[in-house]
Amino acid sequence: MNRISIKLTAYFFIAVLIMEVSLIGYLHRNIVHSRIDEEFARLLATGSNHRDVLVEYYSDTTMKHIVLMEKDGDREVVITDRKGEIIHSSEENIKTQEKYIPRANDVELKTDKILASDWEGLPYIISAHPYKVDASRSGYVIMFQSTRPIEQLVQKLNMYFGLAGVTSIVALLIIYAVLSKFLTRPLIHMKEATEKLSEGDFDVSLPFIGNDELGELSGSIQKLAKELERLKAERNEFLASIAHELSTPLTYLIGYSKVAMRPEINEQDREHYLSIIAEESDRMKELVKNLLDLAKMDENTFTVSKEYFKARPFLEDMCKLVGPSFNLKQLRLELICEEELAIYADPLRLEQILLNLLDNALKYSMEQSVVVIRAFKEGEKVAISVRDFGVGIPPEETEFIFEKLYRVEKSRSRISGGSGIGLAIVKELVEAHGGSIQVESGVGNGSTFTILI
Repeated sequence: MNRISIKLTAYFFIAVLIMEVSLIGYLHRNIVHSRIDEEFARLLATGSNHRDVLVEYYSDTTMKHIVLMEKDGDREVVITDRKGEIIHSSEENIKTQEKYIPRANDVELKTDKILASDWEGLPYIISAHPYKVDASRSGYVIMFQSTRPIEQLVQKLNMYFGLAGVTSIVALLIIYAVLSKFLTRPLIHMKEATEKLSEGDFDVSLPFIGNDELGELSGSIQKLAKELERLKAERNEFLASIAHELSTPLTYLIGYSKVAMRPEINEQDREHYLSIIAEESDRMKELVKNLLDLAKMDENTFTVSKEYFKARPFLEDMCKLVGPSFNLKQLRLELICEEELAIYADPLRLEQILLNLLDNALKYSMEQSVVVIRAFKEGEKVAISVRDFGVGIPPEETEFIFEKLYRVEKSRSRISGGSGIGLAIVKELVEAHGGSIQVESGVGNGSTFTILI
């Protein structure tokens, strides 16, 4: 019972069987009861007619005519007097019927009545019809209806319903074959495809099976295979980029440490080499920190705790924090923000976003230029933009700058110092706030990064 086709067939078979047995039982019972009720009604009607004729034309001839009408059929009639003695009968040998004839001391009927209705246990269903012509002429017209026609009907019904049951089982087997072909085979192909994906083989191809749920599932697996293949390529590229990023400072660390350990160099050169080692160590520390932040975001282990706070004091503190670095490069930091503007965000994560954007502006701005931070209301959200007047970004590069480890400067020089991680972190944090980020840039005209949160 491990194959879905068998399970599906079993569930379907049980459900249809229960429904069919209930329906057949209901129909069988109602048809039989309906037929029996018809026989009861007809027997009562016939007996009533005979009784009415007998009362209207009471005579021995009338009695003979009544019994003659019921002779040699499925019905029998017996006419008794008021003492229960048989006057006339349509059956010459009435021993079988005689024991069912009511005696005067057994029953006193005023109206027509069914005396025996057990068609399964008795050979007859019996009705009694009291008649009274005068004080000395009264008795019963007793009708006997053979139960053989009812039994034959039930036998035919059993046969027909049995054939219907067998036909249903055959139909279920045909449905099973159809389901196996049109339902379970695509599922088996999908199972094989997912097994290939789990083994790292992303080259899977599934046939088109329609626009229904199975077709959508097949398309989703195909899409997943392509996405996994893309992620595998990106992972390899990511690992190669990390190795490249780490190898540069490691090369400097190893090379300058060996030079600094030489006994013949003077102290001034040694201090210069040690300062380079310290600088590269800081670069490696910052790179590892950014990689850890990126890994946390990929694993969704970071949290965003939003709160309302004043925008201007927050941005002024940011300017004070980065001010010394900007002063060293002779850059002027300008803030434009209304006093009453409030922001609904996570202060810690927003600080991380702005530090990355300001660090990006610091790296690529020309000396003695200006970097402008502007905060303003835009609809129900707040926009914060960081504008620099640096080297800018080529138009064909702007759609890639938020990808991990993507750098506009392909040389990866030590002087520019970008790792290609900062903007990826910014994008993840902004989207975690439910916001968006845009960039406007041109070569030689600087860049403007605007976040909307």
